[in-house]
Amino acid sequence: MSNTKKTDVYLKDVFIGQVESPKDFIQKIKTERREGKMPDSVNVGYNKDLNEILIETSKGRSRRPLIIIEKEKSKLTPEHVKKLLSNEMKWKDLTTEGIIEYIDAVEEENALVALNEEDITPQHTHLEISPIVIMGLTTSLVPFSNFGQSARLNRGSKAQKQSLGIYAANYLIRMDTDSNILHYPSNPIVKTCNSKLAGMENHPAGQNIVVALMSYEGYNMQDALILNKGSLARGLSRSTYFKPYTVEELRYSGGLTDQICVPDKEVKGYKAEEDYSLLEDDGIIYPEAKITEDDVIIGKTSPPRFLGEMDEFSISANKLRDSSVKIKPGEDGKVDMVAVTDNEEGNKLVQIRVRYQRIPEIGDKFASRHGQKGVVGLIVPQQDMPFTGTGVTPDVIFSPHSIPSRMTVSHLIEALAGKVGALSGKCIDATAFSSQSETGLRSQLQDMGFRESGSERMINGITGEEFEAKIFIGNMYYLRLKHMVGNKLHARAAGRIQLLTRQPIEGRAKGGGLRLGEMEKDCFVAHGASLLLKERFDSDRTVVPICSACGLIGVNDVFRKKKFCHRCGGNVEINSVEISYAFKLLMDELRAMGVLPNIKLKNKY
Repeated sequence: MSNTKKTDVYLKDVFIGQVESPKDFIQKIKTERREGKMPDSVNVGYNKDLNEILIETSKGRSRRPLIIIEKEKSKLTPEHVKKLLSNEMKWKDLTTEGIIEYIDAVEEENALVALNEEDITPQHTHLEISPIVIMGLTTSLVPFSNFGQSARLNRGSKAQKQSLGIYAANYLIRMDTDSNILHYPSNPIVKTCNSKLAGMENHPAGQNIVVALMSYEGYNMQDALILNKGSLARGLSRSTYFKPYTVEELRYSGGLTDQICVPDKEVKGYKAEEDYSLLEDDGIIYPEAKITEDDVIIGKTSPPRFLGEMDEFSISANKLRDSSVKIKPGEDGKVDMVAVTDNEEGNKLVQIRVRYQRIPEIGDKFASRHGQKGVVGLIVPQQDMPFTGTGVTPDVIFSPHSIPSRMTVSHLIEALAGKVGALSGKCIDATAFSSQSETGLRSQLQDMGFRESGSERMINGITGEEFEAKIFIGNMYYLRLKHMVGNKLHARAAGRIQLLTRQPIEGRAKGGGLRLGEMEKDCFVAHGASLLLKERFDSDRTVVPICSACGLIGVNDVFRKKKFCHRCGGNVEINSVEISYAFKLLMDELRAMGVLPNIKLKNKY
């Protein structure tokens, strides 16, 4: 056989030789691996287009277990399953006996994997242990996920990671950066088999609620939700937000240190006396103290910032400065825990955890497990909410327009299954590919005296009239997400500015401005709000004297009441022009590069 027909072999991307029969070579490696003569970490794949064999043994590869198919039959028999259940066999025995093998992305290219045993054809090489393993751990918790669109499934998986619940049993003795605890979490009525494996029963992250699919005065357009005020009063989705504040007594060169104490009135930057009223003698606030914005929770004094040669003659330089920690604007809560300790360097460390009760409000984010996320658009008093013939008032009104384009049929089936589960007092199995059938759920609902479609006649809570349309209503597991409007609300008037550009600083925590981009400007123009636009873009307004002759920046000497130009002298007209300071900065930088920009002035009239 000529060399052109031979197949190149690569081990960990390094060329090691050639073989004449690639199929026989690969089959020999697989057979020896299954017999235990070769390490089970070896994977082999054949690229037909490039006529090359890739052998992989490198670390860090993602590999997954699959059942081997031989002669159109699964090697995992019912006898093996019985032995596994009775602990006669272990998982390791399945791999050593060549029943299950781990394959990576390279070998997967040459494998044809069947989802179910009845799907096996002569071409199939492997069988999935269970169809649900094609999904990740979090994604497999989504009920009826085989009835949903893949993009929504990803979003549903993400929503579960952002949901509030009990993230750790010892949260009361932890100092986490920001943590949320849901007050009354419950286990879902509709769940998958993996929820038990994932331990979700021990740390649930949502609540079972009654959802109606209907429009209500247009307040749930697009993805918005409408909440029942009565449900909120009864504790629906109520949570606590914990936030830590930390202060350390730092040591500085020259033997100077910070001091945690109640600052003296002589200290530079001393606030009003009432600001320190909550501090105890040691300068630390007491637990369960009620705090509002700008209250000092840890008193601290620091040595002067800059110590130079002339400082001993200066009185102000030797003054201590106040560096106390105060509550940030817009926050009010209670001190939950105070911990005084030392860090690894031996410095005193004070940690204070503040808690805030968070009742759902307009703008808070909720989601179902199907990627149907939305913010609260209206909170309606219970007496104004629509109710069913049996007197059931929904906790949430969800927009029907969110369903057709998203194609989340799983969302609708969950509402139906939840209704069956709530009425029968049983949990519904909604594992992907092996869930309870929709027709079975419908017939169960009919047996209980309801319409099999899940829709009911509903009465308008405001007028008392019956709605013409039948409303789809059922039970669902809803998640409250960590994105709360209380953490994101941001507004400011005139405030701190950057030294370089004289524009407002950035960031909500620092009390920064809100940047108006090109598109936001277009919105103002479309609204005809030109004066508002002028005001927004005046954030770095500056008045610059410009020489009308040469167009360079002139001088306006306010003390001598003289205006002149460095180039043209004092006999020219100097005009005051309003420009953005950022533009003035650009001109200064151009001049520094040797480019001389000048401004040509025209008469306004």
